[in-house]
Amino acid sequence: MAKIVVLGSGGFGLSIAVMAERYGHDVTVWSKFQSEIDDIRAHGEHRQKLPGIPVSEKIALTSDISCISGCDMLIFGIPSTFVRDVAKDAKPYIDENMIIVNTGKGIEDGTLKLLSAVLEEELNSDKVVVLSGPSHAEEVARCIPTTVVAASKNMQAAEYVQDNLSNEVFRIYLNDDVVGCEIGGALKNIIALCAGICDGLGYGDNTKAALMTRGIHEIARLGIAMGAKKQTFNGLTGIGDLIVTCTSMHSRNRRAGILIGQGISPDEAVKRVGTVEGYHCCKTAYALAKSVNVEMPIASELYNVLFTGSKISESLDNLMGRPQKYEVI
Repeated sequence: MAKIVVLGSGGFGLSIAVMAERYGHDVTVWSKFQSEIDDIRAHGEHRQKLPGIPVSEKIALTSDISCISGCDMLIFGIPSTFVRDVAKDAKPYIDENMIIVNTGKGIEDGTLKLLSAVLEEELNSDKVVVLSGPSHAEEVARCIPTTVVAASKNMQAAEYVQDNLSNEVFRIYLNDDVVGCEIGGALKNIIALCAGICDGLGYGDNTKAALMTRGIHEIARLGIAMGAKKQTFNGLTGIGDLIVTCTSMHSRNRRAGILIGQGISPDEAVKRVGTVEGYHCCKTAYALAKSVNVEMPIASELYNVLFTGSKISESLDNLMGRPQKYEVI
């Protein structure tokens, strides 16, 4: 049994907490917002993020971040834009033996750093593990069979996560390609926004299949330029995560995209849906691609739609009207 603290009481963090407690671990969930903690305890569930999923009274709920002290595994279930700030608050309670797990998917605005790099920098730890793959919170919490990847530069840390969080409904593979796993997990949200836009416009299966195929191609191109392994993008954190996020209504990115495709402004769509990682990631990925001189046509056109006021029809014409070429796999 491991002593686990989950930072963040949103959907995915709470789903991991529920699953870990169910399989015998000592689990504490921290939230910055006492009101959220009080609501979960009062109703026995997170009514907004995981309605109908019981949160056991055995799971400790707190807004006191000192709860981190003495835990074996610290799981960050924080939206990418807040990871650094929460890491700063957590740092006084971190010890050198603690395994740090990040489940967030994104690239830090401004620095263009991957979230694992942010955690390594702020926590001065070499035991940072990325947990990523096709894993909707709603399904993890309901014990629907799910398979993900634990990636780390420190394979002993990744093996610890594999050994302690794996069970008969949650299978964890290992990978040492941290960059590839994080790039795949972050940028698939961009393509999922585009998939939702296609759905909102009423386009069909042909369009979405083309979008996903060319999408993973340009995600891999950026990842490889940053030192990732090509084969990683054929796995769970690449095409696997892309499939689940582009095709499911659990996906907030896809739902926001549907609204945009139906004519709702991007800002309003994000406001209606809530946390939409692809919206923020599109801006950082656009800057990152330029910094390493990698062409990403789909991400660039989404950037224009989200942030420069371009019409969706113009972006589609730009993509379909690109110069004829060989398919490069």
